[in-house]
Amino acid sequence: MKRSTLKEQDPDLGILAVQLSARVQREIFRRSAEQGFDDVRPRHGAVLAYLDAEGTRPGELARLAGRNKQTMGAILDELERLGYVRRMPDPADRRAKLIVPTDRGLSFIAASDGFVHLIEQKLADTLGPDRYRDFRDALARGVASLPATGQDTEG
Repeated sequence: MKRSTLKEQDPDLGILAVQLSARVQREIFRRSAEQGFDDVRPRHGAVLAYLDAEGTRPGELARLAGRNKQTMGAILDELERLGYVRRMPDPADRRAKLIVPTDRGLSFIAASDGFVHLIEQKLADTLGPDRYRDFRDALARGVASLPATGQDTEG
């Protein structure tokens, strides 16, 4: 049997993880575009998924998203040009910068959080609430068991 056929019929963990991520992202960004956020791309989620309303330091965003500082800087530049974030001095350390969402950024964050909730609700309805909770718990434990550091996966 061809490897591609085998992987299609019995996908391994890596393939399932990529498919889940891609489908969740597709749904979030499809719904976002319908709400007027058609300029946001999945790579921007590395910032917008973790950004606090009061601001977050770029290094912390890079750590949380598993991106290197150079990749994070490029994503931040894009989001700043698009009007979703702005860089401000950190009041706790004036030499440091904070990435702060704009009103547009806050609107996107609220909308995307709602879309994720809808996706999770659909999965819970499909699997049943107990099975979905077990799936989430197992997935979180599995992720925690693997190294978080390494090469940036952003192409």
